[in-house]
Amino acid sequence: MIVINTLLEMRKWIARKRKEGCSIGLVPTMGYLHEGHLSLVKKACRENDVVVMSIFVNPLQFGPREDYAAYPRDPAKDSQLAQEAGVDVIFSPSVLEMYPQYPPQTTVEVKEITRYLCGASRPGHFTGVATVVLKLFNIVTPDTAYFGQKDYQQAQVIRQMADDLNINVGICTVPIVREADGLAMSSRNTYLSPAERQQALCLSQALMICRKQYEEGERNSAQLKEAMKERIRKEPCVQLEYLEICDQQSLQSIPEATGSALVAVAVKIGKTRLIDNILLEEKQHV
Repeated sequence: MIVINTLLEMRKWIARKRKEGCSIGLVPTMGYLHEGHLSLVKKACRENDVVVMSIFVNPLQFGPREDYAAYPRDPAKDSQLAQEAGVDVIFSPSVLEMYPQYPPQTTVEVKEITRYLCGASRPGHFTGVATVVLKLFNIVTPDTAYFGQKDYQQAQVIRQMADDLNINVGICTVPIVREADGLAMSSRNTYLSPAERQQALCLSQALMICRKQYEEGERNSAQLKEAMKERIRKEPCVQLEYLEICDQQSLQSIPEATGSALVAVAVKIGKTRLIDNILLEEKQHV
């Protein structure tokens, strides 16, 4: 495995692999890798000849009161985990390399589906995401890019961007990887104190309450959401940001749950923001 830090070197490496007839998979990350990221790598390795992992903490997607400077970073451990998982090259550019002029004059805005869920409380976030991912697509020119279901809205935004702009990249969403007790793996979990981490289990537990009631015949979204909120309210340090049952494609709330519904939740525990979700049609167990 090699590490590349400049756009020019990355493009030269890609050009050589294209001449060899290789298919290319891209796993975009902000580093501080965990098993969730590595599950994306494993799928990418199965489906491509070579795998590029980008590690770039993108300042454009952080709000003014968010944790860009404090975002966890461990490049040495990331390199070891990536190599063991089968990554061929890590693309890890500097902010100056990615944004010679910051903030950039040109950005990408995906409008409708960013009005909901995380987009409602994080204005500009998905513009930052879409912009950096489009830049990565242009630099790496992957055949397929891999995203985690935990960031479901992010994956939908990228899919919409690819469709609207005729970007010839397949978008693959990989299921959530969870800790043994059900907590969705996230780089931000490292911010949690032991007590906060215990309280964070209310997210996955609330989602499972929803699934159980749905399987027992409840379809009214308001009733299902109230049952989930009741579980979350038991945790004194957990502040609910949103809890929605919505259409998988449009992300708009729906009054009656169906098998294809997305159930999504976001909370703040202390200073840490966590998200989680399930698709009711999938038999996930958390």
